[in-house]
Amino acid sequence: MYINGMIIAVITFLAIGVFHPIVIKCEYYFTCRVWPAFLVSGIAFIIASLFVENAILSATLGVIGCSCLWSIKELFEQRERVRKGWFPKNPNRKHPDHTENDK
Repeated sequence: MYINGMIIAVITFLAIGVFHPIVIKCEYYFTCRVWPAFLVSGIAFIIASLFVENAILSATLGVIGCSCLWSIKELFEQRERVRKGWFPKNPNRKHPDHTENDK
């Protein structure tokens, strides 16, 4: 039996599950200004996946890299969810709404 596909599927599912709260927390504490960190991390993970011979590890790195890149989009969508009141705003933030630099 070949279980590599199932292992990669579970890792993908877990990565998506882990990145959801990461995006929420990052938007809450840092606003959308943290997106370059996701960009650099995503590119680094994807490049690293190209140099790993093990299929499962390479796929894991690629999935994490793509999850980082997808999180950029989710950060901006999270900002909209906060504006709509679906998620709490950070009361410690200097500006009640997000700055113009976040757009």
